[in-house]
Order: sequence, then structure tokens, then C-alpha cells
Amino acid sequence: MKKQNSPKIAVVTGGSSGIGKAIAEKLHEEGITVVVADITEGENKQGILFKKCDVSKGAEIDELYTWVLDNLGKPTILILNAGQGIREKLTEGDPEKWQQILHTNLMGPLRAVRSFVPDMLEMKKGNVVFISSVSANQPHPYGGIYSASKSALEVVAETLRLETIPHVNVTVVSPGVVDTSFFKNEMSGDSNIDEMGMGSISPKEIAEDVWYALNKKSGTSINKIITRPTLQNF
Repeated sequence: MKKQNSPKIAVVTGGSSGIGKAIAEKLHEEGITVVVADITEGENKQGILFKKCDVSKGAEIDELYTWVLDNLGKPTILILNAGQGIREKLTEGDPEKWQQILHTNLMGPLRAVRSFVPDMLEMKKGNVVFISSVSANQPHPYGGIYSASKSALEVVAETLRLETIPHVNVTVVSPGVVDTSFFKNEMSGDSNIDEMGMGSISPKEIAEDVWYALNKKSGTSINKIITRPTLQNF
């Protein structure tokens, strides 16, 4: 593959489905070359390229970084969306599963930041978007591990913002209930959108939030967006 001359390159982790896919498609519609990094096979098409990557594994993040640079160049947009849910009681759950969640939801974004953001600092431009959750900072029964991973992620995001001023814009997007397969793909748990009875929002709405944050005028940053169904009570 030859390097492309796109004015902008974006990397979207977990971009094969749900929120990540909606974001990747939105960026593509706006003329940005997108690399989707996911464990689930994605479709290569003009302007959206798939690279298999398990963000919980450091070696695969390193391989992703090298592949993107060799084939496209240095990205100026990094969307950290890959993640997984889990619902287990702290006194009964499986710590090995908890560790995997933390590797995916927290260490994955940290490794991606460590790989891609130094180039943004060198170029003195870039945007990093962390897809968090309204579950961050919201302790609730059976949700401790997932909430903890997203709470920590938001601390990481704010730290990155402070460490990269003024060259990198950092945004946290915290969705409420979104109409995706998130709950079906939880490592443990039996939640579903219908039983919650609060409705849901489309992944495209979150993609629009991301696009809004990416397009603020120079000197202005959107650092956090919370979007949820009107009926959602947390």
C-alpha cells in the first residue's frame, strides 16, 4: 500500500461496530482517511481501512502504530472507543475478568496515547477523543469494575489535556444508553435496553458529538460532552 495524501488521518479503536463504526463513517463522510482498529473483522473500503488490533495487547498497539505510519502517515485524530462492559459483584466476581476489562478499557487507551500522541506534539496539532460513559464516577451494584475503568479513563484524559496544552485538544464523550450491541457483548451480565425502560440514542448522535468537538475554532476546546436519553436518570 502506498501512502495516501489525505489532509487528515484518523485512528478509531473499536471502530467495526456501534459507536466506533458511526464515528468512523462520519469522519469518512467529512473527507478524512480513517483507520479502524478492532478485534472484529472490518470492511476495507475507499477511505476506511481496517487493521486488526486487540488494544489490550501492547504488541498489537505497537504494530498498529507502525502500520499506520508506514502506509498513511501521522494521524492528527485519535478516537479511543474500544471497550467492554462487565457486571459482577465485587465479592463474587472473577478478578481475571476484571483485569481483562482494565487492560481493554484503560491500558488500551493509555498505550495508544503513548504511541500516537508524541507525533501530535511534534506536529503541534492533534485531537484525542476518549469515549467514556455516564457510568464514570457513578458507583452502582454490579458495576464497580466498569465504572472504575471509565472513572480512571477520565482522569487520564484530563491529565493528557494538561500535559499537552496548547497543541492537542482532548475531549471526553460520555454517552448514556446507546442502541448498540454493548450489553450483549458484556463479559458478564444480563442487562438489556428494553428492561432499562429509559430509551436509547443512536450511535450517530455520538458521532455528531465527536464531530462537533473536533471542529471548534482554534483556541477553543470542548473538553467533555454528556449525551443520554432524556428519560435516563443517571
